[in-house]
Amino acid sequence: MAGMDDLIELPADFGGLVRLFPLPDLVVFPHAMQPLHIFEPRYCDLLAESLASDRLIAMATLRKFTAGESAAATDRQRIHPTVCIGKIVSHIETDDGRHNVLLIGAKRARVRRELSTNRSFRMAEVELADDVHPPASGGQLAELKREVLDAFAAVIPATATVHQNLHELMAGQMGLGPITDIIAYTLPLDTESKLRLLDQPHLGKRTRLLIRLLRANQAATAPGGGAPAASSPAVGQTPSRAFPPPFSIN
Repeated sequence: MAGMDDLIELPADFGGLVRLFPLPDLVVFPHAMQPLHIFEPRYCDLLAESLASDRLIAMATLRKFTAGESAAATDRQRIHPTVCIGKIVSHIETDDGRHNVLLIGAKRARVRRELSTNRSFRMAEVELADDVHPPASGGQLAELKREVLDAFAAVIPATATVHQNLHELMAGQMGLGPITDIIAYTLPLDTESKLRLLDQPHLGKRTRLLIRLLRANQAATAPGGGAPAASSPAVGQTPSRAFPPPFSIN
């Protein structure tokens, strides 16, 4: 996991200031790969500054409009207070001035305050929210890892390749944090459920919540159980991603 740790490491001089890229119905998690197609002038400005400096973009989820709010307030529409700071892995500019970007989630963070700037895009001061491990967590985390992978196996296609991947995960060195985040990102959960998972830095609590959601998903897709709600593709997001996720990239 050293390679992954290096990839998601924030710059040593990171001071808590981030560029915000808010989108509706998109929740990005640490360790997950998120493709973006950027074309709006303000976000082209954001990308240019990011590429010229720390290569960081904080992905934020726009809140739904409430009573008394209107679409005219979109530029300053409220965002969910937990964001995912991502790092640009690759960038390709197209002939027509658009940009295809691949971002990897690096860190959870809580927005402390938004900043007033002369930039065309939004910025905020954030506080990192590192994973909190349960006390004496060695054996407990191994058991939680087994439980969440068993619950995940019950809701994905039962193919030899998929279950071989799960077996390798169980025996491998990938930690529980990355496993829960990648599963949470790829599952077709509703936006609010994903935000609950992103909000939770305590690894034990986050894993137990994910297990409950997996089991509810399994029950909903059982005969007579109906279908689970799925998040809608967001503007700027590639509308389809592999399910189950390509764990091999990690």
